[in-house]
Amino acid sequence: MAMLRTRRTKIGNWYEDSCLEEDVLKEYLEKKERGELAVQKVALLKEHILKPVSLSVSTDGGVHFGDTVMLVNLGGPSRECSAVSMNADVSSLTREAFLGISAPCEVSAGRDMQPRARTSFTITSVDGSSDGSRLHYEQSFALKTLCGFTRGLFLTSDICSFQKCTKKSRLQEVSLETDGSFLSWWRVVHFDPQERLEHEGLPVPVNAKVLIVHCKTNHALAVLGDHSLWTMYGKEYELAAHTFLDSHKVEEEKNHWWMCTSDPGEEGQQQFDTEQQRECIHRCAGALSFSSRSECGHSMWALKMALTSIKSDLLLPV
Repeated sequence: MAMLRTRRTKIGNWYEDSCLEEDVLKEYLEKKERGELAVQKVALLKEHILKPVSLSVSTDGGVHFGDTVMLVNLGGPSRECSAVSMNADVSSLTREAFLGISAPCEVSAGRDMQPRARTSFTITSVDGSSDGSRLHYEQSFALKTLCGFTRGLFLTSDICSFQKCTKKSRLQEVSLETDGSFLSWWRVVHFDPQERLEHEGLPVPVNAKVLIVHCKTNHALAVLGDHSLWTMYGKEYELAAHTFLDSHKVEEEKNHWWMCTSDPGEEGQQQFDTEQQRECIHRCAGALSFSSRSECGHSMWALKMALTSIKSDLLLPV
């Protein structure tokens, strides 16, 4: 008599398959309990690295050692406004001593303009200057991430080589390292070559256009709008240490940076008390009226550059 096989009949290596499924489920539950699942790591990383922070407040209009600032580039016709940001992923997480980011860590120019742990840096002295003292043009300093989860890593660069360069542009790489050596020394240079000599040794103002130059290689920090990176934070731009010069041997807007701090006014409001500031407000209103009537595609970009130039002249926050 023939034997009928139903769906309940176990065939093949059914016992081994059953044990394997139990082991997979057990391993999954153990990883979930320890927080080692990929989705848990991503959530943990974003929770800490996207945490809002408070930037320093400059009451005298200058940059000081120990200040927490953002490095912002206003962009151009082909790219948006961006800030130097940590490009950390789940592979950068480490639990050595405490939970944090391991070195080396990549950096990029992110479009998130909010002060967060990944976009904030501390002005650190390398020549023995005390915290609270003013930073001057051509004075060496270091840029360090915040302590805690970001572990106080230094913004570092070195001479470009075949093994060590940016992924797309093949220019001088910029990254975050634990060692605060000479490779992590930078200096602030005035953006106008004709006024560079006169400003040497003067205090660096906040929210003003400057160049950030690497001391060893003499290359300026630059954001590359032509080379985009897709990260877990969205579309960002590649960051490199390279000086871009125009036909007049002047640095392009790719090398222009603003050291942004918090607004010293109440609740983020800026008071316009001087006659010069009132005049600038009228200029801004006129530019806005012209932009609303213009049909040029670059009118809003020209307006943003005009507003930023006025604010930088008055040491107002961007």
